[in-house]
Amino acid sequence: MDSSEFLAFLESRQSVREYGDEAVTEEEISSILKAASAAPSAGNMEAWDVIVVRSEDQREALAEAAFGQEHIEKAPVTLVICANYVRSMSRYGERGILYALEDATIACTFMMLAAHALRLQSCWTGAFDDDAVREVLNMPAHIRPISLLAVGKGAVPAARTERMPVGEHVHTETW
Repeated sequence: MDSSEFLAFLESRQSVREYGDEAVTEEEISSILKAASAAPSAGNMEAWDVIVVRSEDQREALAEAAFGQEHIEKAPVTLVICANYVRSMSRYGERGILYALEDATIACTFMMLAAHALRLQSCWTGAFDDDAVREVLNMPAHIRPISLLAVGKGAVPAARTERMPVGEHVHTETW
């Protein structure tokens, strides 16, 4: 893949909130998780974990924890990506909290792109009640949910959302 193909791949990915009933296979989930394990991480600590949620009841509870966002329930699988502070703090102390957040975020990005490469759709959701997600999934206190990644075969929106020009984000040498 050359750089123009890579950019086209990135630009073709869209967040999808409408899903059909078709299941995501174990092989597809395995490929997505394998991609996440290739993500860079601070000190190679891989301070992230993921909970694979297929149960309709669990997805419904997660949708409620995500302030009623239905796509969490409607997608056949939701991946709950978590920061594992203890893993990173064991080497980096307090700074490990930031590194765990970064590791989880990068791992989620790799999962989202892997799903796209498999011709699956996804939607990264960050708006949820952390404590409610912890309760639904019986998570230990040192684990923080970072994102809910809905994955499945979905209806891609007909139009792309507008993006800011790259120049709006870039500063040279100083702010």
